[in-house]
Amino acid sequence: MGRNILFITTDQQRYDALGCNGGTIAKTPVADRLANRGINYRRAHNQNVVCMPARSTMITGQYVRTHGVVANGIALPPDSPSVAAYLHEKAGYHTALLGKAHFEPAFDLQGRWFENRMARQNSTGPYRGFDRMELAMHSPIGGWHYSLWLQKNYPDEIGGFAPILTALPGGDTGAPEVKYNPIPREHYHTDWVAARTIAYLDSLDPGDNWFVWMSFPDPHHPWDPPQDEARRINWRDLDLPAGYPGSREKIEKILAGKPRHWLDWYQGRFGNFEGGPASFVPCQLTEDQLREVNAMIHVENELIDQACGRVLARIAERGWEPRTDVFFTTDHGELQGDFGLLYKGPYHVDALMRLPMIWRPAPSAEITHHEIAEPVGQLDLAPTFCQIAGVPVPDWMQGKPLPTAPGSGRQRVITEWDSQFAAIGMHLRSIYRDGYTLTVYEKSTRDYGFDLANIPPMLAPRGPIEDIRYDGTEGELYNLREDPMQWRNLWDDPAYAKLKSDLRADLYDNLPPERNPKLPVEAPA
Repeated sequence: MGRNILFITTDQQRYDALGCNGGTIAKTPVADRLANRGINYRRAHNQNVVCMPARSTMITGQYVRTHGVVANGIALPPDSPSVAAYLHEKAGYHTALLGKAHFEPAFDLQGRWFENRMARQNSTGPYRGFDRMELAMHSPIGGWHYSLWLQKNYPDEIGGFAPILTALPGGDTGAPEVKYNPIPREHYHTDWVAARTIAYLDSLDPGDNWFVWMSFPDPHHPWDPPQDEARRINWRDLDLPAGYPGSREKIEKILAGKPRHWLDWYQGRFGNFEGGPASFVPCQLTEDQLREVNAMIHVENELIDQACGRVLARIAERGWEPRTDVFFTTDHGELQGDFGLLYKGPYHVDALMRLPMIWRPAPSAEITHHEIAEPVGQLDLAPTFCQIAGVPVPDWMQGKPLPTAPGSGRQRVITEWDSQFAAIGMHLRSIYRDGYTLTVYEKSTRDYGFDLANIPPMLAPRGPIEDIRYDGTEGELYNLREDPMQWRNLWDDPAYAKLKSDLRADLYDNLPPERNPKLPVEAPA
């Protein structure tokens, strides 16, 4: 019998959300125990800072410019390479994805894409190499399996969720997308994902080999955990996060040293509707609202950790624990008060790029605990799964198996951004190396992306779109050893000119060619 793989992902979770990574508020003993018994990657980065590109990289093991999902709203072609399909075909693995997939646009109430209609068709797959898929998103709208389950069994509980991407005020402070959800905990999507994962595992024979992707929709906004759990952390007791600069004057001074769309978003001139609600203006966020948002996120992180514990306990009960590898990571981070901002978007800083990434190897593999500082990426996950399964890493994967000890010699990790809307047209390329992060702003375009004229009203920006154009000379450079908060942009500092040139050359020397022709942006998200 070979080794099994439990692949746990969250959505929009910061590196420091976990106790093992310095978190001091949410209690995450399950993830901490995995890290203490396994390998904790201290410099894991995504290859894109929004959902669909990052998730497409995890399933393909490819850069976003290779698989083609360079932004949200681009469907990963159904015939794209899939590590799940590869493990099934080459190693006989049973495969399942329970929870959030989001390889296809989610704002698709007509069911144009299979992910969004499969539950309506009473289908659980197979699809994309998964024998079974049972899908959930952040609320019970749409036609996902969780949505239909809640609509059928507990229709009165649907109205307790906060609407996504509306910035509607809620909670005690009027914070955006915050709501105390009257739903019982066992009906909330976190526990539902864990329950469906256990049910799938219980359908397998003890000798089966399996690859199970357990994908939680939280702690992504809206922030609406069950109200019976939400008060376990009192927002009034929280300090402001370390990355929050303080006064508006200090925030604006820091943002003024970055490319223009940073300060313009904060002050409400630029609508960052690629990463959050179109109507959200960061400078209007109060400190108490930020505290309440943070409290809800910490609660959601605790609920995820407890759900993971239940699944791991079931794996142990089935006798699989000695030969089961467990991975824990996320697709991207959350600004969560850093720089006075919330949500995500075209902002290449640690809050969004740096990920929790933990691998607890199967005890039978006898791989010892390590903390690894060398940079790794999401595209390294699929090759690692292949190595565990004992099959060759295929040529179409662009990552390498994750190192199991320090000294791998890895030097860099690359993250990209391409706007999903033609009217925005930003293109960011970032490299992390030797304790520095450099981001190049390529020349803005207006000929690629979704047409804002076709955007649904709930997602449309309020007021005119500020025309921000970068000419290819702008960028960001941070010395993370001296400036871990990334408050001082060194891009124009003459003392760093040589380093900037070196990092830029290294970045472009290691970027693969772009997919040609590009895949179209077919939906807003």
